[in-house]
Amino acid sequence: MDAPAHSAPGASGPTASRRDILIRWLQWAAAVGSACILYPLFRFSSHRIPPKPRLVEVPAPLPISGVHADHDFLLFATPEGARAVSRTCTHLGCRINYQADKQYIECPCHHSRFTTDGRRIAGPAEKDLSQYKVTVREDGEGRVTAYVVHL
Repeated sequence: MDAPAHSAPGASGPTASRRDILIRWLQWAAAVGSACILYPLFRFSSHRIPPKPRLVEVPAPLPISGVHADHDFLLFATPEGARAVSRTCTHLGCRINYQADKQYIECPCHHSRFTTDGRRIAGPAEKDLSQYKVTVREDGEGRVTAYVVHL
């Protein structure tokens, strides 16, 4: 007996029917179409909106030392201007303190040292401290009324 003129459904040989070829093309088209639709959705789902900066207002005048220690930052007011640096050590995240008698910032955990503008001097920390923008508010006569730190 002779073999049938066309092969079994799903065969991919030269004797595949037109219907099998059409079904495969439709499956590929559906896969490509799904990928084109789902790719932007997956990219959008990973998008994060950055948080708004937190503003902390420190009333003036600062103490005689010219340093204000907050939970998250150290604020220094000098004749050159005001600057704020993070109180989180870049080594292991300990809260750092300003040593007024030695004029530098020191980590109590592993003794990393930083200048008042956040540059690393010594210790196991390899990065400088983060600096924050400071806006100075003045009254009508030019006297400083507050410092606004942008965290």
